[in-house]
Order: sequence, then C-alpha cells, then structure tokens
Amino acid sequence: MPAAEPITSSSPTKAQCRPATLGGDLRVALTRVSRALRSQRGGADLPEGQFGVLTVLHKHGGMTPGALATHERIRPPSMTRTVNALVELGLVHKVEHPTDGRQVLVALTDAGVLEVKETRRRRDAWLTQQLTSLTHEERETLARASDLLTRIAAR
Repeated sequence: MPAAEPITSSSPTKAQCRPATLGGDLRVALTRVSRALRSQRGGADLPEGQFGVLTVLHKHGGMTPGALATHERIRPPSMTRTVNALVELGLVHKVEHPTDGRQVLVALTDAGVLEVKETRRRRDAWLTQQLTSLTHEERETLARASDLLTRIAAR
C-alpha cells in the first residue's frame, strides 16, 4: 500500500464555498472515495450491482424479483439475470411466495449474509485506515460533513 499523501487543511476560500463550486468539488471527491470503497470486496468479488441486491435483501428480507428491480431502478429482465447469477453462486435462493403461487421470493442464503458482512467489514477497514492519517480536528470536520451529507441524501 502506497504511503498516504499528507493532508492539508486550510480554510476554504469564499469561491470554494459557492454552491456551484462546492457542488462540483464534492461530486469529484465523493466519486473518488466511492470508487475506492467499491474496490474493497468480499470473497465472491461481486460486481457492484449484484452486491447491491444482496444488501437490499439483507436490509429488507426476501423480495420478489419485480420488487427488487423497482428498488434498484432497473428493468425486470436485468434483475432476473442478476438474481440467477446470485443463485448460481449460492448467495441467494428462490422460495415460494406465501400468498401468490405465481411468484417467488428471493432471499439470502447464509453464504449471502456472510458476503455482505465481509464486504462491509473490508470497506469499513479501508475507510478506518484512511481516517487514521487525519488529525482529530479533521475527523471532527468529517463527522460534521457526514451529518450534512446524510441530510442531503435524505431529500
């Protein structure tokens, strides 16, 4: 792992705080961090779309392929391919729908649960490692920024 670049924390200029400038700067920074986090994967080394389906099932429990497609904002045929790939890997299984015999529910297997937990553990470990190179004050700034970004995302 390459040595961490020194972090400089000077006060932002007035121009850097303008919404349009800040918006662009944040987009670039968040995209870079997001890419680095997504590169931290569990043992199955899943594409992000497949991992996203696992996390939805982990959070919400079993769902129909149609409900998964709606949740992930993709077309049902694409979700069917994703689900079938995850079934082949042993990370999800299909079970009968309790009230509609024409449908199935997709649910995580134990291996699927472990994959979600391991990927999250690796991503948390990577980010934690990055944060250790920051000063206490810089981490306080990020704690405040985390709250603000959570508010923005909830809109």
